[in-house]
Amino acid sequence: MKLHFTRTNGPADEAIDKLIELSDGIRRPEYVREMILAALKAGQEDDDSADLKLMNTTLKEMRFTSKVFGPYRDKRKVTVFGSARTQPHEPSYEMARLFGQKLAQAGYMVITGGGGGIMQAANEGAGPEHSFGVNIRLPFEQHPNPVLEGNPRLITYKYFFNRKVAFLKEADAVALFPGGFGTLDEAMETLTLVQTGKRNPLPLVLIDDPTCTYWTEFIQFVESELLSRSLISPSDFALFERVESPEAAVAKINRFYSRYHSMRYVNGQLVFRLTSPLSANNIQTLKGKFRDILLPQGDIASSGALPAEQEDADVIDMPRLVVDFNRHDFGRLRSMIDAINDF
Repeated sequence: MKLHFTRTNGPADEAIDKLIELSDGIRRPEYVREMILAALKAGQEDDDSADLKLMNTTLKEMRFTSKVFGPYRDKRKVTVFGSARTQPHEPSYEMARLFGQKLAQAGYMVITGGGGGIMQAANEGAGPEHSFGVNIRLPFEQHPNPVLEGNPRLITYKYFFNRKVAFLKEADAVALFPGGFGTLDEAMETLTLVQTGKRNPLPLVLIDDPTCTYWTEFIQFVESELLSRSLISPSDFALFERVESPEAAVAKINRFYSRYHSMRYVNGQLVFRLTSPLSANNIQTLKGKFRDILLPQGDIASSGALPAEQEDADVIDMPRLVVDFNRHDFGRLRSMIDAINDF
């Protein structure tokens, strides 16, 4: 029989419902039902075992990711990228170690790729109790560092794309030290996701030691080759910040969350959750300064938790700003968050 996600599958729907009923503790049966149906449909449609193996491994890896990170949802986390080849005697290594230490002291947990170099340094600084590792199986170079080996918060992935999801889905901030192709790939993917609104705004900090020009030259390239050709917008430069010390990097992350807490969309409207309310004058200032990213006749208004947020019990005690955002210029949206924090 041809299966559908609608309830038109007769005995197959009944069997799936029975399986869910027999399995204790299924919290979101509507989603689990569709996942089972997706697996059955894939089995009907695909003769290529390689495709089915990929789907199977992907689901298993993402399930385990959620299991490992789930108990720490209330802890903010910073993903740290950088070269696996950086040696302990290099300035960037000591900066990454100190950065991890200061993050842990400020109440953050650290996510790294679990390998050596910058990753090991950040994990050393944060300590194993404040560290996650999302490692990748490679034929060379990438073995769990001594800080994370045996740690229950170490995950080893087969697929890079699952690992990237974990890096960014679980992060409240991203910090990048100098690195090779992988680091640049992670930098550009993070920027692309934030620029296009596929990932909510977050602090993206580029960290050089004071004698290093790695990120300075990267920014110069972006200006001279991308901005000059109108391949990006001037406002996209608000999506990242360059610093030259671990202290400055932590300060940038702390500032981002000084009043802003989080955001979500509810019925097409952007809802900022704040740790403290804005005054009427502050809101008027925002309207004037950011009119360009509002919908026609759009508004910015204070609010309590909206009905959909109350249903989800989604930090309902915090004051809100409801913004008729046009979902176009996310660099300007990041600047709005900075303005909110600066009041």
